[in-house]
Amino acid sequence: MNAVYEGTERMDGGFSSQGLEPIGPALQAVVDAGDLSGFVTLVWRKGEVVQVQALGQRDIAAGKPMTRDTIFRIASMTKPVTSTVALMLMEEGRLRLDDPITRWAPEFADMQVLKAADGPLDQTVPAARDITIEDLMTHRAGLAYGFTSVGPIAQAYEKALGPALGTPLTPDEWMRRLAELPLSYQPGERFHYSHATDVLGFIVARIEGAPLGEVLRRRIFEPLGMKDTGFHLPVEKQDRGARLYRIGPETDALEDVSFPYHPEPPAFDAGGGGLVSTADDYLTFARMLLGRGEVDGVRLLKPETVDLMTTDRLTPAQREIPFMGIPFWLGQGFGLGLSMITDPVKQAWMGAGNEGAFGWPGAFGTWWQADPKAELILIYLIQNSMPLGPEAAAQLATGQRMGGRAALPVFQKMVYQALEG
Repeated sequence: MNAVYEGTERMDGGFSSQGLEPIGPALQAVVDAGDLSGFVTLVWRKGEVVQVQALGQRDIAAGKPMTRDTIFRIASMTKPVTSTVALMLMEEGRLRLDDPITRWAPEFADMQVLKAADGPLDQTVPAARDITIEDLMTHRAGLAYGFTSVGPIAQAYEKALGPALGTPLTPDEWMRRLAELPLSYQPGERFHYSHATDVLGFIVARIEGAPLGEVLRRRIFEPLGMKDTGFHLPVEKQDRGARLYRIGPETDALEDVSFPYHPEPPAFDAGGGGLVSTADDYLTFARMLLGRGEVDGVRLLKPETVDLMTTDRLTPAQREIPFMGIPFWLGQGFGLGLSMITDPVKQAWMGAGNEGAFGWPGAFGTWWQADPKAELILIYLIQNSMPLGPEAAAQLATGQRMGGRAALPVFQKMVYQALEG
């Protein structure tokens, strides 16, 4: 176990050291049980890193330990980053939330909508209106993922687009194929988790006239000093990359299911889930949002834009609809690329945090949260594969040991329990 603590009996961040110390052993027990390969966790409060934990191994076969600078595939933690650069363009007057996306993506004109989301693909009605930028940012575009859908549309996504991550298609070909599929729901009707942020990223790239990875590097990563974040892991950094594992259904043991790292940058920059990053890089990004658009003297967004981003935009009726088979919105809402806690008591069954705390997780178990009331940021990085094939969301409750999933709420609740002021 490799842990770093700053401070003594009572830390400047307002934590009890005795309260934080048990976190390492609690997470180490999950590694020892064989449920996860390892963790990197980080606790930041009121201007300082209070605790960093690096536990287990980033590469089991090679015997390489997790370290503070281990690089992770952060999956959907990419979405807030892509949403941020789109909002930067909004501030510059280059797009508006109510703009139809056909302004830059004419492929999406005259869309058809399934009569039933799980019904035949040839039973459709015309879309009542065009998809807007806000629809993309709130996952109310009517688009889908294969793994969040059931019925023929789930299989159609896989066939037309390839896997949710790692498609061999070019951005333009991918956009064309996606637009040929019917929408699952009318634009604006409901939250349905989807490729919407990938589409948003390619629209940003078209506006900027450059690949999304280059846009993010120039406008976010370089200004914030996020030196280990991008859509590509260069050869010289691949030794620091964490391997991706799952519990083998036949062996009931961890098996390596890592995506390959390529020597050259990808043609397809997946703005919905393709980034790699580290705990410290993502901390800088999270501090920028907690600072209402500014960190370390660098401002990316206006305070009022971050306020828009972190304000719930779902209707009460939309929050009644389960997400991934659970009542996810019981105490949460969704803004522009982020979720936020709206009722801490109702949300407590999923984790911990004050009203207004915001963040968004990733499919491989990565998670972060910024809590303005507590002046607190938590980063939690693991590499635990979940199925991303058609209809996978309907099967999430089976086939996985619970120890790996239970580790996140344990971390969340132990941190908040250790708060003293």
